Amino acid sequence: MTRSQNSFIKKLKAEKKAKKKQEKFKRKLEKKEQSTSGKLEDMMAYVDEDGNITTEPTEPTEEENKKTQTNNKNEKRNS
Repeated sequence: MTRSQNSFIKKLKAEKKAKKKQEKFKRKLEKKEQSTSGKLEDMMAYVDEDGNITTEPTEPTEEENKKTQTNNKNEKRNS
């Protein structure tokens, strides 16, 4: 009786393994079909003033514009 039980258990394990392998293959095909463009612009994320993540860059404020203008002036003087 033990032999028949062992072979039955082996058979169940083999079926389970085959089923798992088939499901994995199906998931792989689904992922392949849903591929993204992979462009850098699509992967970029921006953070707004409140700390929320967005897909579009925020417009620079007046303070930021003044800082960049003064930094540019300083760089020109140092060159």
